[in-house]
Order: sequence, then C-alpha cells, then structure tokens
Amino acid sequence: MDDVLVLARLQFAVTAIAHYLFVALTLGLVTYLVVMQTRWAITGKEAHRRQTRFWGQLYVINYALGIGTGIVMEFQFGLNWSGLTHFVGNVFGAPLAIETLVAFFAESTLLGLWIFGWNRMGRALHTTLLWLVALTAYSSVFFVLTANGFLNHPVGYEMKDGEARLTDFTALLTNSNALSASAHIIAGALVTGSFFIIAVSAWHLRRHTGHQEFFWSSMKLALPLAPAFVALTAALGGLQIGYSVEQTPTKYGERSPEAQDLVASFTRTFGPGDYYPPGLSRTAEVSMVLPALLMVAITVLSALFLIKRNLIRRKVLLWLLTAALVLPYVSNVSGWVFREVGRQPWAVYGLLKTEDAVTPGLGPGAMLASLLVFGTLVLVLLLADWALLLKFARRGPDGSHLGRTPGESAEGTPGVPDSPRQASASASASASAPTF
Repeated sequence: MDDVLVLARLQFAVTAIAHYLFVALTLGLVTYLVVMQTRWAITGKEAHRRQTRFWGQLYVINYALGIGTGIVMEFQFGLNWSGLTHFVGNVFGAPLAIETLVAFFAESTLLGLWIFGWNRMGRALHTTLLWLVALTAYSSVFFVLTANGFLNHPVGYEMKDGEARLTDFTALLTNSNALSASAHIIAGALVTGSFFIIAVSAWHLRRHTGHQEFFWSSMKLALPLAPAFVALTAALGGLQIGYSVEQTPTKYGERSPEAQDLVASFTRTFGPGDYYPPGLSRTAEVSMVLPALLMVAITVLSALFLIKRNLIRRKVLLWLLTAALVLPYVSNVSGWVFREVGRQPWAVYGLLKTEDAVTPGLGPGAMLASLLVFGTLVLVLLLADWALLLKFARRGPDGSHLGRTPGESAEGTPGVPDSPRQASASASASASAPTF
C-alpha cells in the first residue's frame, strides 16, 4: 500500500505541475492580449493589431496543448483516488463540474469565435469576445480553487453515512482559503505572462532580428508592470498565509503555536502518526520566495534603462531578461508544492488521510504503468508546447498566421517596416537583390 500511495502521489504531482505550467502562461498572456486588442479597437492602429496577432498566436498554442494535460489530471480522480471521490465527491465535485461544463466550455467556444472571427467581425465585437475569454479563464481558476480550497479548509458540509454532503453552497464559494488562493495564483500568472513577453522581446532586441519597434513596444508594456505584479503576488501570498496559519497550522510545523494542540487532537481522533508535512514543504517555501526577489531585482534594474532606449544597448541585461523566464515558473511551481505538500498527511484536512483516499485494490504494477503512461503523455505535451512556442516566437510578428488577411503571405504584409531605419534597410536589400 505504501508503494501505491507514493506512486499515486507522484503521478498526480507530475500531471498537476505540468498542467499548471500551461495555466500560468495562459492566464498571464490572455490578460496582456486584452490590453493589446483593446488599444487596437480604440485607436485602429496597425501596430496594436500586429501585437495582438503575434502574442495571440503563442497564447493559442499554449492553450490548445494545455487542454490535454488538464484532461489527464482529472482522469486520476476516478482511477487512483476513488476513496477521495466517494468521501467528498458530493462537495468536491460540484465546483469541478461547474468549471468543466460552464467555464471551460464557454471559454473554448468564445476562444474559437475569437480565432476565426478575425477579419469577419467588427473590432468592438471581436474585442468583446476576448474580454469574455479572459473572464471565463479567471472563473475557471476560481471554481478549481473552490474545490481545492475545500480540501484545505472544509466548509459548507455535513457528515452523513460516512460521506460529506454539501449543505451550504454559498459557504463553499466564499471559502476564504479558496478566494485568497485564487487571487494569489492569478497574480502569479500575470508575473509569468510578463516575463514571457519580456524574455521573447529581449531575445529579439539582443539579436537585432529586424523588428526593433515591435518588440520595444512589447518590452515597454510588460517590463514596468513585472515588478508591480511580483509585489502584488507577494502581498496576496501574505494574505493567504494569514488564512493558512489559522486553517492549516500544521503546514508550518512547530512554528505555529496552534499546531501542537491540533496534533494532539488528531492523535486522539485518528491515532498516533506524523501530522507534520515532510521537509519538501519547507524547501518549496524557500524556493518560492528566492526567485521572486531575483525577479524584482532584475526587472527594476532593467526598467531604469528604458529611458532613451538604453536597455537595447545593454546586452547583458537583455540576456538576463531572457534567461529570467525560468524564475516565475520555479516560484509558481514551488508555491503550489508548498500548498499541497504542506497539507499532508491529509487529502481533506482533518477529515480524510491521503492513504485512505487511494483507490482500494490498486496494485503497484498497475500504478507504475499508469504513472509511466500519464507521465510520458504530459511530457510530450510540454515538449511539443515549448518547441512550437520557440519556433513561432523566433519567427517574429511577420510569421503570425493568426488573423492573416486574405492574400497576405505567411511572412506578413510586405512593405510595413517597424521604423524608418528598417525601411531604409529594406530598400537597400531590394536594390541589391538579383532580378530573375
């Protein structure tokens, strides 16, 4: 049973982390897309339209492949964790069902209309669709965290015949644990989206790929916001810790004065055991904070060089901004590990132990095979995602297929340079090209 439990937890950790990598970028990018397209809708400037098309294509790639990891993750509730679904399925399943049937399907439908609505509908209607895509994405986070918040802080239920039954849906939706976590995760996603735009823009600016104005505009949008979003994430994280210390005090070990009394209560009810989380929880807590400090330092320093475009001449800073893309992912994943591992040994805090949530009769061989299959699948999706993101990010705005007008080549509309300098370079290149 111990082997099955370890393998089941490892599988869920792998799939949940893989899915979260997609979610963080999706939420962050769609927020910036709303800003970019709204500017285009108001001004009608082609520069804003090109920005929306380029970053929108990367968003669509990440969203499409991320769906697969979400499906894989949810399969496990029935396959590996039937003890959990039988015990709290009446409560836990409600927000997940709403997220799937309402938020996710609505988001996918609206996104499809937005993708195929380019050049087929007015700017105002097309922009409204993107706003709705972003709002449904945020609602997905809320409903998923509502389910997860119940696992960390059970509310709105009563025990009947050995099962938890939902009695107060309002209490479930207003769970302070879920609300604080939702706000914290959305802020962390904004950090991820900021650093993605910064990293891609810095790469093009450093290598002088011919789209200086385009990526300078993107850099000016994301770089000043990045440290503000990091600070917002930290502030919301502090708020979440305040609720967490009260609701799950054992997460912080003996640092929490309430923990010892709660452990004594657990021992009387469930018998002797280790009711403090493993050391990985403390490691994840530290790994969450250190990248955040580095992100603030790098972005604040770089923002100082935005004046008179000095940043373009600072190759080292541009290289650091590109490499710094890994930092929000490390911080986000570490924060999620801290939240989930810190709840151990509970699947539902104070009600159901993780060892009792595993599907009865599940053997080590079947569990290992499941881990290998699901783990390989999410790894392939991750590799495919980053390969496609890298491919289309390197192509630049002229390689965007999203929103291409009839008759426009794959390289974009010719004769629309980013700056007079590029126009001159284009003219020189054309003059020196051979004629066939």
